[in-house]
Amino acid sequence: MNNGDTLHEKSGKANFDLIYDLEDPREYFNVLREFDYCIPRHGQRLFSSLIEARRQEAEERPLRIVDICCSYGVNAALLKYETTLDDLYDRYGSENLATLSSEELAEADAAFYGERRREEAPEVVGLDVAGNAVSYGIHSGILDAGFAENLEGKEPSDALCQAVSEVDLLSVTGGVGYISELTFQHLLDCVSGDRMPWVAVFALRWVSYEEISEALSAYGLVTEKLEGHTFTQRRFIDSEEREYVLEELSRMGVETTGKEDEGWYHANFYLSRPAAEAKVPVEKLLGL
Repeated sequence: MNNGDTLHEKSGKANFDLIYDLEDPREYFNVLREFDYCIPRHGQRLFSSLIEARRQEAEERPLRIVDICCSYGVNAALLKYETTLDDLYDRYGSENLATLSSEELAEADAAFYGERRREEAPEVVGLDVAGNAVSYGIHSGILDAGFAENLEGKEPSDALCQAVSEVDLLSVTGGVGYISELTFQHLLDCVSGDRMPWVAVFALRWVSYEEISEALSAYGLVTEKLEGHTFTQRRFIDSEEREYVLEELSRMGVETTGKEDEGWYHANFYLSRPAAEAKVPVEKLLGL
């Protein structure tokens, strides 16, 4: 794939569909590296803080995360293993791995990650519509389990519902705008007992989070937006994408100085928790 294959959607946002569902993640990382895709790096930092907070309340079992729009398991790799986003870019861009088949790469990855597993690593269940990507995440051992299901259009399978029944954290670093409140409702309907998970989401600033927040409130979850902080997602691919986003944000009355006007997508961070568990402000919880 080259930049000419990256088409604009009707929304004005670049379309990277060609790299999201391949047999392995090499092209995904190589293409996105060109645009400094970095939101998983922010996710690793913030989600790790939430994992520690949740672990104090967890029962005698590994903490369980359901990563929505998980692709090949990028967030899982960063949360479960001693690795960084730069490590992943270097690994999947390596000439040493370029000639491996996808099956051989999955085997090599299983060994690579197996040597780097964090102590008390969480279980990560992946959810994405991209079947090949989810399958790779499972076969390489990056994901503990994975499901290629579209919850915008149908109910979750029994197996997915079972995997979600004792979830501690729902995470999203990219996907809001592609998924709506329906996906969150379907997942939360699977939760057993009264212990609701926390929901941690990065959403681009030009995408409204209001309907999702309202839907979560029906499950007793209080949503806080992290004020005073935004997080870079990636650079715009060209001036057309930049101008479209600037116009949309201007229409919304959102100030772009020092952010999108410098050529980067910026995301807000939202955390939803049961009211009784939301006593510590999100800023303090994250150490920001």
